[in-house]
Amino acid sequence: MPLFSFEGKSPRVHPDAFVAPTATLIGDVEIEAGASIWYGAVLRADYAPIVVRTGANVQDGSVLHGPPGHATEIGPGATVAHLCVVHGAMLGEECLVANGSTVLDGARIGARSLVAAHSLVPAGQFVPEGFLVAGAPAEVKRPVEGSPAEMWVRMNPPAYAELAQRHLRGITAIE
Repeated sequence: MPLFSFEGKSPRVHPDAFVAPTATLIGDVEIEAGASIWYGAVLRADYAPIVVRTGANVQDGSVLHGPPGHATEIGPGATVAHLCVVHGAMLGEECLVANGSTVLDGARIGARSLVAAHSLVPAGQFVPEGFLVAGAPAEVKRPVEGSPAEMWVRMNPPAYAELAQRHLRGITAIE
């Protein structure tokens, strides 16, 4: 996996985490136990730290970065799905940022909330715990509980934890 030190700060990856061989981690990045960083993801912590908490997953092609003074934190069990941008934002426990979404500087996504696919969460927006937001700009639509979105929020953390273990054991480079 490509790990790069930047100005004396180096990525720290827990031995129980899965980082795909084509993911790139630069600078002040911390990946906690059981977290997974998937193929083609880029986590560039040159201006501010990035922390991916226990059991969280950052899926294929996503980019995490932040401006000076805005750390990026992916909460325990949270999901950043395929082709997302999380820029200087805080994601709560087991929330889900769906495919192609962008979450900007200083935004905070509450625990077990869902940002619908292709949504834009503007800088500084707060999404309360347990709500679905959608659109560009994202607007609060309804509670996740009792909606079809609830299944995705509940199933993603264990599904990706299991899949990461399969990839740790099962991928082999082909020469």
